[in-house]
Amino acid sequence: MPSILPDGEPAPEDGSLPPSVRAGAEDRPFGVYVHVPYCRVRCGYCDFNTYTASELGGTSRAEYAAQAETEISFGGEVLRRAGLPEREASTVFFGGGTPTLLPAADLVRMLDRIRSVWGLASGAEITTEANPDSVDSAYLNTLADAGFTRVSFGMQSAVPSVLATLDRTHAPERVPLVVEWARSAGLQVSVDLIYGTPGETIDDWTQSVEAALELAPDHLSAYALIVEAGTKLAARIRRGEIVAPDDDLHAEMYELVDDRFTAAGYSWYEISNWSTSDATRSRHNLSYWTGSDWWGVGPGAHSHAGGVRWWNVKHPRAYAERIAAGVSPAFAREILDDEARRSERVLLETRIADGLPTDVLQPDERRAIPELIAAGLLDGRAAIRGRVTPTRRGRLLADTVVQRLLR
Repeated sequence: MPSILPDGEPAPEDGSLPPSVRAGAEDRPFGVYVHVPYCRVRCGYCDFNTYTASELGGTSRAEYAAQAETEISFGGEVLRRAGLPEREASTVFFGGGTPTLLPAADLVRMLDRIRSVWGLASGAEITTEANPDSVDSAYLNTLADAGFTRVSFGMQSAVPSVLATLDRTHAPERVPLVVEWARSAGLQVSVDLIYGTPGETIDDWTQSVEAALELAPDHLSAYALIVEAGTKLAARIRRGEIVAPDDDLHAEMYELVDDRFTAAGYSWYEISNWSTSDATRSRHNLSYWTGSDWWGVGPGAHSHAGGVRWWNVKHPRAYAERIAAGVSPAFAREILDDEARRSERVLLETRIADGLPTDVLQPDERRAIPELIAAGLLDGRAAIRGRVTPTRRGRLLADTVVQRLLR
């Protein structure tokens, strides 16, 4: 089943935010995330808040764009009432689910409402995720003509048996076609891979990595498969049908992909992400790791403003009911104190190549830096420049780095 929402305090029905969100807002970029909670089939490993046609409980995909438009307008009013400065969206990201299961015109409608409510900054990055079998050339051209700048394809693997284990529905030969169509439309291209699928060998993974590099995308992501409780994949492992992923194999696969991507001219900028240049990094995802504000639209979507986080009801039916009633779709929220925000900053910014400024750490925490450098987990040259940046070994042991800094 889709993921469970976290606990929190009740969210106000009018969406009101505390005065604390105004502090420093002028210096925080603003973005918009639009969650499209629909999939043709649910992949066996997926724990995201997504629904197939039989799980929609009487709601319709055809009504979703109008519901999202209503929430966008509601969000503009909430931020205005909170006294936040007017900020154009510097990034917009349509994720899911499979956003491109909706007609291209629906994505354009939602983007147009964002443009009319908040505005789009000059050079705004506007991305949609897509499955390789959910778009064609005409679809991608429609998005590009409307202002989309980037598409992220869920390739996951180039090996049919691995795709079958993951319950992916596309054929490997489809990926080069959609990448070429996206390029012809003038869109930047990102390709996502997953490693550590049960039964996947180093040779399988090498084949997938090389196939992704042959596409010469602007951006590449490689994520370790995490077996989430309650998923079909977890049930198959529990029944002994397939073997759980191995941590040592995960590490070997990560080192292989980092070597191959680096040799091909890509640079890592976050543990699981590589780009051809600073200009082709995912600015939207970087905004999450660096504490920006964003409004999350749709069922289960999360939002953040100045240390206040809130998240919407997760089922499309409950979401539609709240939108129709004219109240906030938020289920709950949490207000982080200064120390919680600082700890979270350490957790997130030690994941990125730009690193964490050393002065964010308390004096006793900074004393752990030499120990972490000696252990090969932090970059000594970056530390001299006043940044806490992981080595490749540190990327593999990111949780250990954070625990030693914050202990």
